[in-house]
Amino acid sequence: MFNLDPKKMQGMMKQMGIKQEEVSASKVTIEKDDGSKIIINNPSVQKIIMQGNESFQIAGDISEESGELFSDDDIKTVMEKTGATHEQASKVLESTNGDLAEAIMELS
Repeated sequence: MFNLDPKKMQGMMKQMGIKQEEVSASKVTIEKDDGSKIIINNPSVQKIIMQGNESFQIAGDISEESGELFSDDDIKTVMEKTGATHEQASKVLESTNGDLAEAIMELS
């Protein structure tokens, strides 16, 4: 690995037209196309500007969240309690934001 003095490294980056600055953040959330999220807690965020383009380098405690508000077990529960089809139970759970009780009452 390189053993460069941070000040020398900054100087070299400046000569190459690369600017780097730290961004203060407590949490970074990336929303994916499928509705799921990547959450980075306690992040170390670096903003890098090179040739007019901005990019970010992020490191931290990473976790992921599913995009669904309800599980297959929730759908099965609604189906069993109401006699609804899988599609009906899924649609009602979606419209009630995953609230089981409300979904069951709506289909009953």
